[in-house]
Amino acid sequence: MKYTRLLVYRLLAGIFVVMVVGVGVLTFALVEIQTKRYTQISVATAQRVSDIVKRSTQYSMLLNRREDIYHIINTIGSEPGIETIRIYNKKGEISYSTIEKEVSTTVDMHAEACVACHLSGKSDVVSPANVELVRVFRSSAGHNVIGVITPIKNQKTCYEADCHVHPQSQTILGVLDVMIPLTETEQLLADLEMTQYAGGLVLLIVLTVFCGLFLWRTVNIPVHRLTEGTVAVMNGDLDHTIDVQTKDEIGFLTNSFNHMTRTLKQTQEELQQLNQTLEERVQKKSEELRRAQANLIQVEKMVSLGTLAATVAHELNNPLEGILTYAKLIRKRMNAAELTEEQKKEIVEELTMIANETSRCGNIVKNLLLFSRKKVGEFRENDIRVLIEQSTKLIEHHLKIHNVSLQQSFEENMPLVVCDSEQIQQALLALEINAVEAMQNEGILTIEMKRPNDNEVTITMSDSGTGIRPEDLPHIFEPFFTTKKEGKGTGLGLAVVYGIIERHNGKIEVSSEPDKGTTFTITLPIQRG
Repeated sequence: MKYTRLLVYRLLAGIFVVMVVGVGVLTFALVEIQTKRYTQISVATAQRVSDIVKRSTQYSMLLNRREDIYHIINTIGSEPGIETIRIYNKKGEISYSTIEKEVSTTVDMHAEACVACHLSGKSDVVSPANVELVRVFRSSAGHNVIGVITPIKNQKTCYEADCHVHPQSQTILGVLDVMIPLTETEQLLADLEMTQYAGGLVLLIVLTVFCGLFLWRTVNIPVHRLTEGTVAVMNGDLDHTIDVQTKDEIGFLTNSFNHMTRTLKQTQEELQQLNQTLEERVQKKSEELRRAQANLIQVEKMVSLGTLAATVAHELNNPLEGILTYAKLIRKRMNAAELTEEQKKEIVEELTMIANETSRCGNIVKNLLLFSRKKVGEFRENDIRVLIEQSTKLIEHHLKIHNVSLQQSFEENMPLVVCDSEQIQQALLALEINAVEAMQNEGILTIEMKRPNDNEVTITMSDSGTGIRPEDLPHIFEPFFTTKKEGKGTGLGLAVVYGIIERHNGKIEVSSEPDKGTTFTITLPIQRG
């Protein structure tokens, strides 16, 4: 048995998928939360550093002690974890930076960090709002840096001081830009992310192994025992029982199985005892039925033989009486002296009548032999369409005499049918002749051939003749039953057709309405069973 077909495998696969999704989502959420928190901590650290620088230099700025300001900034900027500290005025000119080459250079006033403070992009108009901008960018050294821009406002202590020349209308004196590298934070986040994902993977493996062992013990082993028990019972071992080790649903199912096997064994023993007593009674009754059946078959044979003999005698007696009568008349006339031309003509007509009646007797005997014959000819693959066309060629003259038009319809790609071609053609010809004779003056004979399924073909033959009365339909395939006038038919044609189709393991059906026509439908198997 393939593992993929096991119930435990499918349950474990489903649980594994759910756990992968759950652990993955949980780990991803934890990583995102930790990243957000550490980012917030880095931003807060940068803001605190910026605030420390601002507060440390505020007193020196009021006293205009530039050397003290630069010394404080250099001291703080040299601390580990600080990238750069710089001060630039509202026009973007860097007046001081821990990186000496940046001093006296101008920053881009259209950068995102500047536009937020300057109104409409004008360098001399600054928003008086308390703005503190935080930005993250990548430095020229190739690592990410977080920068905090803190505006230096023109406070009252500043514009009232004797040493300053800043008017009160100037709200912003400059900007303090503190940049802190995120290298340690990013490394810490990377380590944290790796730890989180590794922990999630370990948790996933542990849960999978635990669920696998749990399902194997609680599901697979009991189900495997039930399967073995079912196979044993199927092979006839009703003594097989399953050990019950749990009290859950599987344990209840196991108890039910054991009860079922005990009940089946008890029932089997009762049936064996009953069979032993019934066997003798059945044999006795079967012997009585065989004797009764043999007697009934003998009686039916005698009745059928008597009916057949009476029918054949009746059918042969009429033409033979005609033959005898005309033979006596001819002998009597031949004893006359001389015969006139008119008498000779009458004798010729009477001889023709004798020949016709003799032929009729021959047809009766021939059809009777065909009806009683059970042996069929050689079966081989034949094209039924060709057999239909051959049979219709034989009745072309018959069709013209009765002014009957022939319409044929054949489905394309019809298969070859295993059959006796001579007998099938004989059956088709008999049905076609009956159809033409049912149309006295004119009519339409329609022949269709179809394939209703992969195993059979159907031949439908319809005429527009006089039809068959409903009370005669059940008897048309009986021997010596005919609806034709006296002397026009033997009553064996349709019986012979029925026998041919039956010997081909096929079937023939008929539907008819008086004065509207008759339809015969023949169904033949493509391969002989």
